Amino acid sequence: MAHPPIAAGKSSFDLIDFATFLAAVDLRGEIVFLDVACGIGNYAIEIARQIRETGKVHAFDLWEEGIAKLRLKAGSLGLDNIDAAVCDVSRNIPLTDHSVDICLMATVLHDLIEDGTHHGTLKEIVRVLKPDGRLAVVEFKKMPGPPGPPEKVRLSPEGLHNVLAPLGFQCRSTVDLGAVTYLSVFHLHA
Repeated sequence: MAHPPIAAGKSSFDLIDFATFLAAVDLRGEIVFLDVACGIGNYAIEIARQIRETGKVHAFDLWEEGIAKLRLKAGSLGLDNIDAAVCDVSRNIPLTDHSVDICLMATVLHDLIEDGTHHGTLKEIVRVLKPDGRLAVVEFKKMPGPPGPPEKVRLSPEGLHNVLAPLGFQCRSTVDLGAVTYLSVFHLHA
């Protein structure tokens, strides 16, 4: 790839309250978890630790260097429940239809909207989510930064609703994750 994605190398993971995130996402039971545009995989690593005995994490990104770092870290931690791969999630998520319980988009949807690839990505997410699957979206609060992108590209909870509702997503909860981030959890209703 000629150029890395917009926010390659940046992660919001250190800006969130992970305990609040975990409570809102609810990882009980056997879970197939998908981290879309995972970067170096900070979320994927921590989720894999949480569901190590009962679940699988798929982590995909267009950024080859990020996926290489994720694979190296997962290997060094003995996390064999992570499948990390380079792919363009706006064209194809390499998973079967209706195979994912929870999909995470961590501070990436605003970037996908900015570069015009969100429609393809969201269509793929709808395809791979199980009936009544969940989409967890971490975004920066609609306020000036830094950290994070310019305020004009940030998505408010209402903005998320406007993007996701036409695809069959219904917001079930929105929680504050810290000074600059929030999480909205959506359920997919077919």
